[in-house]
Amino acid sequence: MAIQRSERLEGICKEIHDSANRLIPVVMSLSQLECRKVRETYMRLYGEDLAQLRPIINPHNLVLTLMMLNPFERDAALARKALHLNSNYKPLIEIYTTRKSSHVLLTHQAYHAKYMSHLDLDIAGIEPPHPFQKILLALSASHKAHHAETSQHIAKCDAKRLYETGEGKARAGIDEAVVIEIFSKRSVAQLKLTFSNYSHIYGHSYTSFLKKVDCGAIGDAVRSVAKCICNPAGYYAKVVYGWFKGETSDEGAIARVVVSRGEADMGEIEKHLKKKYSVELKAVICEMIPQGNERDLLLAMATPKSLPYL
Repeated sequence: MAIQRSERLEGICKEIHDSANRLIPVVMSLSQLECRKVRETYMRLYGEDLAQLRPIINPHNLVLTLMMLNPFERDAALARKALHLNSNYKPLIEIYTTRKSSHVLLTHQAYHAKYMSHLDLDIAGIEPPHPFQKILLALSASHKAHHAETSQHIAKCDAKRLYETGEGKARAGIDEAVVIEIFSKRSVAQLKLTFSNYSHIYGHSYTSFLKKVDCGAIGDAVRSVAKCICNPAGYYAKVVYGWFKGETSDEGAIARVVVSRGEADMGEIEKHLKKKYSVELKAVICEMIPQGNERDLLLAMATPKSLPYL
């Protein structure tokens, strides 16, 4: 079986090497893991990196580029783009709240290897300063800390602190120092438990409070964190719908969501899209993406694969 897989991989790579036009049809039949195996085999056979090869990889086809990268390289590339090209920091929020700490560490390493810079330093160096900046640095610090098992006691205490320094005040708002302290010292799992306790104790979610009170950009950042932690599928559905309706300037949102969540919770995201916004993911893709390779790839990724190709 292993020999057959190896021969199949080598056959695919030869097919791509002999005719670059075959890359897209081949990739459409593969999972992301299989795409990365093809990339590795192509490098071994021909000494060239498919993810960097031009004109095989069109620089404008973000989907294809992201599919060829391993998850850590992909997130490093998304982080770099967020910081240096479009100043949209939500991709970084997504990385820090939906990835394991081991994944985040490897993403930091991939970022440094590729760009010869430290991700934390690039976030700290955002100019002009941005409210998302402190939140991102706090989340990054959280992943570096040693975390014990989740604690109900700590969750209740943190929920109480968030309430008393937030909507429990005479003039409701956000105590930035308290939020950053909690975000920097608690794991994502612990924060999720805190937000759950907040809802249980006070009868509504922390995000509901943030939605009602104008806390400015810092409120938007904190709300994005809470939403992404508590309901990632709902968060991503909103990202896709906002991109679809032109409500955000989140360039590359559909490629980022479909590739990063395609083999995680894409089915749940599609359910949220249909239930809350009455739209189908494939219909959104067809309406917003011009006919061509990028649309074909997105549609292929939105279609579950029953059996491995390799």
